[in-house]
Amino acid sequence: MRTDGARLADFSSAPENNRRRGFDWPFFLLVLLLLTVGVVMVLSASYPRAYYDPGHVTGGRPAYYFVRQLLFAALGLGALWLASRLPMGFYRRYAFPFLGLTVLLLLLVPFVGVRANGARRWLGIGGLTLQPSELAKLAVILSFAVLICRFRGRMRSFRWGVLPFAGILAVLIGLLVLEPHFSASIILIAIAGAMLFLGGLGLGWFIAAFTAAGTGIGVLLAFFPYASSRIVTWRDPFSTASDEGYQIVQSLYTIGSGGLSGLGLGGSRQKFLYLPEEHNDFIFSVVCEELGFLGAALILLLFALLILRGYWIALHCRDRFSCLVCAGITTLLAIQTFLNVAVVTNLLPCTGISLPFFSYGGTALLIQLGEMGIVLSASRDILV
Repeated sequence: MRTDGARLADFSSAPENNRRRGFDWPFFLLVLLLLTVGVVMVLSASYPRAYYDPGHVTGGRPAYYFVRQLLFAALGLGALWLASRLPMGFYRRYAFPFLGLTVLLLLLVPFVGVRANGARRWLGIGGLTLQPSELAKLAVILSFAVLICRFRGRMRSFRWGVLPFAGILAVLIGLLVLEPHFSASIILIAIAGAMLFLGGLGLGWFIAAFTAAGTGIGVLLAFFPYASSRIVTWRDPFSTASDEGYQIVQSLYTIGSGGLSGLGLGGSRQKFLYLPEEHNDFIFSVVCEELGFLGAALILLLFALLILRGYWIALHCRDRFSCLVCAGITTLLAIQTFLNVAVVTNLLPCTGISLPFFSYGGTALLIQLGEMGIVLSASRDILV
């Protein structure tokens, strides 16, 4: 890997008028493969709930969720293509207008948002819904990358390396807490920390942040029974298998029944209204049941290859901004994949985190594919 000044130069000094080469095909093919498998798994996991839907949202159509996910996948591939064609200078130029739009949409959610499962996290647009928290993840990556490039050499100071970033993060998390959407807040904090680490923030700030976070968790467990009950359920879900632990117990049953080779595509039994969120946050459990340990391991291998390729592109970017954005998007993908698999296997306490390219959801899929397009845009200019 080259580490000369040409590679890490600020984007403002990088020539944007040069002819751009084709994007990184290995990265694109991995995305396409994961997307295809994900859409097929949505069909397999969702048709029982779509058919027996007690709320009549689906009209008893077994392919309801599949058709919608297929439509969003097609639109997402269009977004990927468009994002891959735009130069990286475009994303730098409009990073803060995009952040402002995200804040505006988050401000609207508590007042006019669509309520579901006891929370307002979506904005209704015609017959569709938009989840602004997904936009917030990309907004943090883009805006932090711009500021890190702007404050390079001063990132170890409180005024430049902490204060502006903490201000952006505080506004976004404050708005997410109003929904409430704690899992998105956790992801935002994680991706912000990763971006600051890549930007060169001093290690002492991270030690202080981890200390404060540990203290906050201790206070939460001591004074909020709901939080402590979550920990109890996580440590022994079978003790509350008919109540708080029901979902994770059903997830473990689903994973265990798949064995080594699985029950075959479409052969899941737990998806017949035993496992909640079987086509959404807990779709990986159905993957394990139908494709077995071998199939699930192969899918995780594909995710690992995609993540490694994303970091490879970041390391070969010709400018600092592109490097930070690619690394940030790849880290976001890695965080969400790890957290989702950790939750459905009870490695971490249960919380709502979707699996990229697999979990049902239009906004998330569109934005994830758009983010992949941004990485592909940067790959057009890499130095090899």
